[in-house]
Amino acid sequence: MDRVGDIALFLQVLDQGSISAAARQLDLSVAVASQRLKRLERELGVRLLHRTTRRLHPTPEGLALAQEGRVLVEELELLGSRLRQQGGEVAGTLRVTASASFGRQYISPLLPAFLAAHPGLRVSLDLDDRVADLIGSGYDLAIRIGRLDDSSLVSRQLAVNDRLLCASPDYLRRRGTPATPAELAQHDCVLLTGRDGRQDVWRLLDPTGQPVDVRVQGRFESNYGEALRDAALAGLGIAMHSAWHVHRDLREGRLRVVLPDHPVPASGIHAVMPGRTLVPPRVRAFVDYLAGRFADPPWRPA
Repeated sequence: MDRVGDIALFLQVLDQGSISAAARQLDLSVAVASQRLKRLERELGVRLLHRTTRRLHPTPEGLALAQEGRVLVEELELLGSRLRQQGGEVAGTLRVTASASFGRQYISPLLPAFLAAHPGLRVSLDLDDRVADLIGSGYDLAIRIGRLDDSSLVSRQLAVNDRLLCASPDYLRRRGTPATPAELAQHDCVLLTGRDGRQDVWRLLDPTGQPVDVRVQGRFESNYGEALRDAALAGLGIAMHSAWHVHRDLREGRLRVVLPDHPVPASGIHAVMPGRTLVPPRVRAFVDYLAGRFADPPWRPA
């Protein structure tokens, strides 16, 4: 039952003084309008109108419905107007989730300029290395790095996620520099743990582009990228890192690339959204903004 619509019809009847006039105002037939009024009375279990040959008179229950129902209808119309307005502009609250390290280094610094360009917008940024349920948690957007699971979610790649092996100069002096992927098995390696368990099988590419898998081991593992970077800087072993995470360490000599002739397959940095249709303007605008800023990423080798 369209109870709000029927209440709006009832209010029109009172304002216009007759069912026929209200029906013309709402582009309804008189028969349909009469049926809807009877339906409203039946559903509420009260008589709303006394009908005479000349005009309609509201009952006490009808007067009460008119007083409270008018506020309800006007508030719903105002809400609909606001939603339609927001649907065409970058406004409201943009809820974003991103991995802790990447979000802190590369998403958070971009927000002041984006907010300045859109005064009607609020941003809620949740930094967490756990993969959140976008729909269940109410997020508009997730920034995810690496392999994407098959799902009904929609993604757009923002940048290539180049990866590499690296270690501190101190570690390489003490333990030597591996010359082949097979030699990694004799080294301490810093391991990532997470939703897929311990990532102790590293895939590299040989000079012809063919994959080479090596099982590695080490004395330190973590699910947090910053901890793995700290371990590599401290000389605890060889680490597999994204270029965005360690490019400054490489440029300044705190870390060195290991096995540069056997690169790690690249993955992607993606914006992930709950759906493709009816995407709010705030989401489209932010994804376009990120894609533009990451078209020439700051971690790209000079």
